[in-house]
Amino acid sequence: MNGSSSDHFQLRITVKESDIDPLGHVNNIVYLRWVQDAAVAHWRSAATEAQKENILWVVTRHEIDYKRPARLGDEIIAVTWVGKSTDMIFERHTEIIREKDNSLLSKAKTFWCPVSRISGKPMRVDSDVRSRFSVPG
Repeated sequence: MNGSSSDHFQLRITVKESDIDPLGHVNNIVYLRWVQDAAVAHWRSAATEAQKENILWVVTRHEIDYKRPARLGDEIIAVTWVGKSTDMIFERHTEIIREKDNSLLSKAKTFWCPVSRISGKPMRVDSDVRSRFSVPG
């Protein structure tokens, strides 16, 4: 991962027993957690130390489509990449894929807002953050 906004970042996940609901498959809320985990891992890998010290991100919106169930023991890959941004909102895409058969399990689009770690308020970010975490609109 070189920090370029066009890169796809991957996070490997193993389905655990605590992820399973009474229907015997991964609970829908777990997919959402994986979407967040992939976004956070991407941020940590691509942001500078100064950016990580000064900026936090909050979700303003989730859109998620569930395609197929994941089951206990499945190996999952969460693939995430950045999309367009406005002054304060940054779009991110994530696909959850079962590794053994390359099946698309879910797709998500999330919208994130940068927040100052010091004030806790939404903040505008510089061109470096924008180039790392959005694509030209």
